[in-house]
Amino acid sequence: EGRLNRQRYWAFAIVYFAAVIVAAIIDGILGTSFIVPLVVLVAIYPSICVTIKRWHDRDKSGWWILIGLVPVIGGIWSFVECGCLEGPQGTNRFGADPIVRAAPVT
Repeated sequence: EGRLNRQRYWAFAIVYFAAVIVAAIIDGILGTSFIVPLVVLVAIYPSICVTIKRWHDRDKSGWWILIGLVPVIGGIWSFVECGCLEGPQGTNRFGADPIVRAAPVT
């Protein structure tokens, strides 16, 4: 439940990407091949939760996460919806707007 704006979505994505890169470097240094899969496995649940909250911010059900399973088009659609488009202003059925906007001056 709840909503997540693009800024926090991308912050999570960057931290996740950096963690995988660091894990790959450590795997390379140690000559192992289990650290990257371990990092990915640990991050699956938070990644799903963040993406569902992002779909909620777009005023769509969390089930839209499954669009990513459609080859090619699903990934593009998910990227555009979650990574590029802004959620509607104000409260929607999933909660309050995660961005505090200044009231217009009258």
